Amino acid sequence: MRDIGRDVKRVQVSFTKGQWELIERFRETMGGTDADIVRNIVLAWLAEKSVISSDIKRRMETGKP
Repeated sequence: MRDIGRDVKRVQVSFTKGQWELIERFRETMGGTDADIVRNIVLAWLAEKSVISSDIKRRMETGKP
């Protein structure tokens, strides 16, 4: 189990029944728990939109963490 400390931010989100039915289709593919599925969907979307790679490139260019 992960150590839940200062490096973890918890958020509560609400989904409609239809939204959750769509998200549920990704169980096992994107994770085994509700939190894993939602986290992985968000990270996959950020990667698809090049947000993650753009941020890494910017940090490398500026030398900022």
